[in-house]
Amino acid sequence: MQYRPLGSTGLQVSRLGLGAANLGGVYGEVDEADAIRTVHRAFDLGINLFDASPYYGGTRAETVLGKALRTLPRDQFVLSTKAGRYGPQQFDFSPARLRQSLDESLQRLHQDHVDLFLLHDVEFGDLDQILQESLPALRELQAAGKARFVGLTGLPLAIFRRALAAGVRFDVALSYCHATLFDTTLQNLAPDLAANGIGVLNASPAAMGLLSSHGPRDWHPAPASVRAACRAAAELCTAHGQEIAELALSYTCTLPGFASTLCGTAAPDEIEANVRAANSAPDPELLAQVLSLLEPIRNVTWPQGRPENQ
Repeated sequence: MQYRPLGSTGLQVSRLGLGAANLGGVYGEVDEADAIRTVHRAFDLGINLFDASPYYGGTRAETVLGKALRTLPRDQFVLSTKAGRYGPQQFDFSPARLRQSLDESLQRLHQDHVDLFLLHDVEFGDLDQILQESLPALRELQAAGKARFVGLTGLPLAIFRRALAAGVRFDVALSYCHATLFDTTLQNLAPDLAANGIGVLNASPAAMGLLSSHGPRDWHPAPASVRAACRAAAELCTAHGQEIAELALSYTCTLPGFASTLCGTAAPDEIEANVRAANSAPDPELLAQVLSLLEPIRNVTWPQGRPENQ
């Protein structure tokens, strides 16, 4: 497993990280024992970055991850969690709630600190208030030793550009669905973040199920044109005996600019397949065909959060 520096934090993170949403049943019911085995297998295979949130599964993801991490050496993994989002339409970025949220997360995770504490999906909040009040509150938690580094997460890349323009300092930026087979716009932003010492984490190389043989869940916000193109690409891969999600992960891991790509699963055999894909180059002929098929939706995304944050 390759390890990369995370901005100017001094942390070295595995090129593939484990996102904990699946551990919380976000993408379907999971067996807790299997989920714990998945975390342990990921660690055995060299994955050292684990990312959670109280939003995932209504705190279940943190609870399951915490049970799994209790038996692992604390100095050999990087633990990330978030605060600010607690339900589909439930957000609270107030300093008091952030402090309470971290204490609650630490209890579920059975830890006395996290390595990364991130504001979750800030596009749904008042971004000016988040930059002026919420981030300073995270810095206070950092000073107290409860979080080593802090940052922002969200889908629209405009939120990070606004933060940079405002001169606000943070350590980590996490976005998702912008480093995939059809959308590579996170690469355009990565150099500006790196120039400010900000570590970049990429998540969901399969675009939340769009780039998978089983397809996305009904709630997926992608427009019909994107769904159709991704479905055609998935069918092409299946015809060639290839799971498109693995091709997508292999491809994403070849893109420069990111310290790690987060990919979620709660199945030990899937984490093994993910590690193989992350460590393998994509088939060039099949990749070329897939990229050509997806060209009509190149860099197409969908709005999320407040209009002013797009």
